[in-house]
Amino acid sequence: MTFRLADLPKALLHDHLDGGLRVATVIELAADIGYKDLPADDPAGLADWFHQGGSGSLETYLEAFSHTIAVMQTPAALERVAFEAVADLAADGVRYAEIRFAPSLHTAGGLEPTEVVAAVASGIRAGEASTGCVTRLIVAAMRQMHDFEDVAKLAVASRDLGVVGFDLAGPEAGFPNGSYRAACQLVEDANLPVTIHAGEGDGTSQIAQAIHQCDAKRIGHGVRIIEDTTVVDDTVVELGELATYVRDLRVPLEVSVSSNLHTGLYPTPEAHPIGLLHRAGFAVTVNTDNRLMSGTSMTAEFNLLATHHGFGIDDFHAVTRTALETGFGEWPERLRLIEEIDSEYRSLGSSL
Repeated sequence: MTFRLADLPKALLHDHLDGGLRVATVIELAADIGYKDLPADDPAGLADWFHQGGSGSLETYLEAFSHTIAVMQTPAALERVAFEAVADLAADGVRYAEIRFAPSLHTAGGLEPTEVVAAVASGIRAGEASTGCVTRLIVAAMRQMHDFEDVAKLAVASRDLGVVGFDLAGPEAGFPNGSYRAACQLVEDANLPVTIHAGEGDGTSQIAQAIHQCDAKRIGHGVRIIEDTTVVDDTVVELGELATYVRDLRVPLEVSVSSNLHTGLYPTPEAHPIGLLHRAGFAVTVNTDNRLMSGTSMTAEFNLLATHHGFGIDDFHAVTRTALETGFGEWPERLRLIEEIDSEYRSLGSSL
């Protein structure tokens, strides 16, 4: 049986709000507030500039966010961007999404962090009501800033607005995850789960610190766990102690292939280890990270996997089911979606 990747039901755990704006929205919001620093003022030119395929490093890749963040400083802008994010994901077949954002980045215009969260949550609720895409929020603290404990407290206080987790994001180099143990402990003590960016810029030490010092329940990216394995003839034949722990304890990896290519982590799609990790039994999920900066979508990510890593219907079913099983949102809702997508995938030929 044949199937179209665009038609497959999808689940997404790692998508940044400020990395997924529509280009036209950036231009309109900039005009609304008189922001004159966009590198281009036409949609095609701005889209080309935003695409960070040649950035070559995480630090350079992150520089593009200065412009999206600049136009996301009012309640109306935040609400609009959040609504459009849900609408765009739903149009791409996403049934469940967790969208993350750092409230501290949106206070330059005078908003309080609580107002930022409220505006984003309002847009998410409207998007969910309009599309049916179940969407929850993850509040992120930026490693290079110094308010991570305040952000942790904000995440805990925002549960009623759809916040289901806490994240550490930003550059990894020079910012060891273990340094943020107190903030993560505060969140964990309040029974809110943690996911941490690790194994994207720095290597396996960041992954180990995220898991063992910060009690991360999922790892953002995490692909450099492959460096604790032995690969022979395109197969993982041996695992080190950390890789064994991550695989056997089913620590989910929020993998974003296009993003990893654009930050220079791997030179080609074939060189990316997602196929190796998936076939070796790691809890791999597929994600977009930053749809604008990487010019991607969940369908585009699926296409990369089909083209370069031999993914078929069973593989797409497996990674989608893993995302739903390891999401932070309420279990009854995720269970309902698991049963729905299981039925749909099997009707398309999945044997799982």
